[in-house]
Amino acid sequence: MDSRIVSFVIAEFSHLKTWQIENTIQLLEGGDTIPFITRYRKEKTGELDEVQIQSIRDRYHYLLELEERKKTILESIDKQGKLSADLEQRIRRCERKQELEDLYLPYRPKRRTRGAIAREKGLEPLAVLIRDYIQPTANPAEICHPFIDAANEVGTIQEALQGASDILAEEIAENPDYRKFMRKIYAEKSLIVSQVKKEHEEERSKFEMYYRHSEPLAKVPSHRFLAMRRGEKEKYLTLDLQGPDDQILGVLASFWIRHPESFFSPLLRECLEDAFRRLMRPSLISELLTAQKNQADDDAILVFEKNLRNLLLQPPGGAKVVMGVDPGFRTGCKVAIVDSTGKYQTHTTVYPVEPFHKSQEAAAELLLLFKRHDVEVVSIGNGTASRETHTFFTNLLKEHDLADQIRIYVVNEAGASVYSASEVAREEFPDLDSTIRGAISIARRFQDPLSELVKIDPKSIGVGQYQHDVNQRKLKSKLSEVVQFVVNRVGVELNSASYSLLEYVSGISAGLARSLVAYRDEQGPFPSRQALRGVPRFGEKTYEQAAGFLRIRAAENPLDGSAVHPERYELVERMAADLAVKVTDLMENSQLIRQIRVDRYVSEDAGLPTLKDIIAELTRPGRDPRQGMISFEFDSNVNDINDLQEGMVLSGIVTNVTNFGAFVDIGVHQDGLVHVSKMGRDYVKNPYDVCSVGQRVSVKVIRVDLERKRISLSMQDFHPAES
Repeated sequence: MDSRIVSFVIAEFSHLKTWQIENTIQLLEGGDTIPFITRYRKEKTGELDEVQIQSIRDRYHYLLELEERKKTILESIDKQGKLSADLEQRIRRCERKQELEDLYLPYRPKRRTRGAIAREKGLEPLAVLIRDYIQPTANPAEICHPFIDAANEVGTIQEALQGASDILAEEIAENPDYRKFMRKIYAEKSLIVSQVKKEHEEERSKFEMYYRHSEPLAKVPSHRFLAMRRGEKEKYLTLDLQGPDDQILGVLASFWIRHPESFFSPLLRECLEDAFRRLMRPSLISELLTAQKNQADDDAILVFEKNLRNLLLQPPGGAKVVMGVDPGFRTGCKVAIVDSTGKYQTHTTVYPVEPFHKSQEAAAELLLLFKRHDVEVVSIGNGTASRETHTFFTNLLKEHDLADQIRIYVVNEAGASVYSASEVAREEFPDLDSTIRGAISIARRFQDPLSELVKIDPKSIGVGQYQHDVNQRKLKSKLSEVVQFVVNRVGVELNSASYSLLEYVSGISAGLARSLVAYRDEQGPFPSRQALRGVPRFGEKTYEQAAGFLRIRAAENPLDGSAVHPERYELVERMAADLAVKVTDLMENSQLIRQIRVDRYVSEDAGLPTLKDIIAELTRPGRDPRQGMISFEFDSNVNDINDLQEGMVLSGIVTNVTNFGAFVDIGVHQDGLVHVSKMGRDYVKNPYDVCSVGQRVSVKVIRVDLERKRISLSMQDFHPAES
């Protein structure tokens, strides 16, 4: 742990105590995961949450990288013999990478520029002479004469002056203070301007609103910026920044032209304008657009993180026998049944809806399956033909008096097709068609959405905005962390979890997850957490990080089925002994638990936060933070976009939340958009303050565009609490 860098982090997170930051970094450097630190090291961090710990980690790593870059740059400049004490001090004081690169720019090895070529011709002394000249009169021929050399391809006064001007233009463009000033002005005052390319001027496209568009760069929302960038990438648009160039040139001239009365003052102004137009402006515009892109990426990834977290935390239906239905029209409905543990039983394909309408044949076959497998739930995917399939099953159950025995649920099937064609699905069901694998996934999504969704690349779940336009490495890393946080918050059943789920458990790698499953298949179910120590490569550090998040419900030690960490078992046993009962008697016995005097057990490493968590776990061992599954039905009179009328009030499910609003499934095969301006009676700045993915909401239809299949909805007539 670098104490100097830690001090920088402490200065930045001034709202936190020094010991919180020092301990957090020490734990991270020691190999502890964020879920483990958040849950089991609360005393060390002062109960910092995962977001705060992430922020500390990211800033610490940024500063570590910055220090390494400083070393490289200092070595490079020193080798050139150009490292002055002042420059070294400025480099060491840098706190941002961009500022550091500005300082390094004049010394960075570069290709042969116009200025470099002029230097090779021996014109640098002439450039210095012109820059520092103070007299109002001069004889250019006399001044340039010593530098005219045909062998160096400097044959005229004009060629000498041009070469000197090129050197001076580069000096201006590489001045870190000038660049910093211009960057600040452009960041604050420039307009981002998008224009359609000539070849697309008469063409209608999804980028039409940006054909002639401008707005302040500092205020452009991330989704609009990413849309413009996509238009540029697809060669529909050109992007540029327009700033107060005359103002900038005026300020720079006051610094650059130190002797306004000099004979060479007009030439120096020309050098400044050349540097600004040819060198500074293009590079800084590129830099600012890149910075804006990075910020837009971060905003879009944050949107994805929030949506993914809410989706992963959708309530489980529990251990029931489920018939999963992947609805379809021409291809029929793929049906698969899983038992209460999620084990695949059988499958079939029925054609109850258009264009075949073989409802009688479908009903006969499904009724046999209901009876043979004691089906408790029908889980229908929310894709194509979902409404029609739901109606068919509803009528079928009513007609045969099964509505009280079998419940129907519609589940989000996003990514099911991706899973069905994945390596994970092929490993699970090598002999089944991909469409049947999809139906199995839909069935399991009712039982436990989290266990199924972890098998899918988060990008394929479809709950973000512009996910294909953002930095893919950063997106993958952030979404992987979200999945890890949710998995560890919920906990994992060790003896039934797939390796896809286990690899997200704190401390467990993908390879070790496979080893755990292989060991379980060979040796049988784990009888205890302690038995994990017998798994090859499952070392002490891994055990420490993972054990508290793994559950063994039927273990001899009941604490193995809870979130109490094994390192605290002795403490719980002492609590039970003090009450003269066994741990088994203590668990879920609220009367006994209330008799525990928590303050008696406070120690240096087990303070009140840890003790409160233990008490909560004893009260409800292994509790699932997700709420129970709620049945939901769309309006039976609305099945298609053509059925919609302005003013209709409908119930729907939020499928995606973005910075500009929320998309809501109202059961017509096309999600409607509630723009942020239509999300509440009062001004709504952040859509997440109003709704989240998976939430049931009431909406009013305010516009239907049949040609473009766009539905505009409003929540203004409904208070968020009613949604």
